[in-house]
Amino acid sequence: MLLAEDLDLLRSALVSLLSEEEDIEVVAALKCNEKVIQVALRLRPDVIVVDVDLPCTNGLSTVRDLRRRLPETQIVALAAAKPAGLVQRLLAADVLGAVDKNAPAGRLLEAIRGAAKGELVVDVNLAVAALAVEPNPLTPRELEVLRLAADGASGPEIAQRLHLSPGTVRNYLSKVINKTCARTRVDAVRIAREAGWI
Repeated sequence: MLLAEDLDLLRSALVSLLSEEEDIEVVAALKCNEKVIQVALRLRPDVIVVDVDLPCTNGLSTVRDLRRRLPETQIVALAAAKPAGLVQRLLAADVLGAVDKNAPAGRLLEAIRGAAKGELVVDVNLAVAALAVEPNPLTPRELEVLRLAADGASGPEIAQRLHLSPGTVRNYLSKVINKTCARTRVDAVRIAREAGWI
């Protein structure tokens, strides 16, 4: 198995834990960046464990890229219960395991072994969080506009990037604010992030 975890201490602890298991071999443990894909393509592990709550990269996009480029490799995601919508997006990305970062170590071992056999293993806390998620009321275009706004782009910048008029961008942002029951654009971004929509 390959481990992608940004935090050095946690990565070392997980390698120590996993190396004690006779039926699990850690072939690589690295920070989650573009090297994960390169190393995974070279080593072709049976299972990849990815921390999707990474501060420096989008763990979900790493999962999607791994799934697309290594369809035979199973993926186990380490995640927190919030944002709850993240779990739904992970399952939609075809991960076989989703383990709550607050779960006992044995749960990760169970998920790795289950994924290696092709079994779906999702922590109860994550499953409950996924079921409690409000459905996303935003259209794909509204999400696209909101993501750019969340990244700090101004209305004119969003209009230029998406080849829209500034008035159309204002309309999209207004719809987003109304649909999320937000007070402002910043509030809409917060609500969407907490729900796991962006």
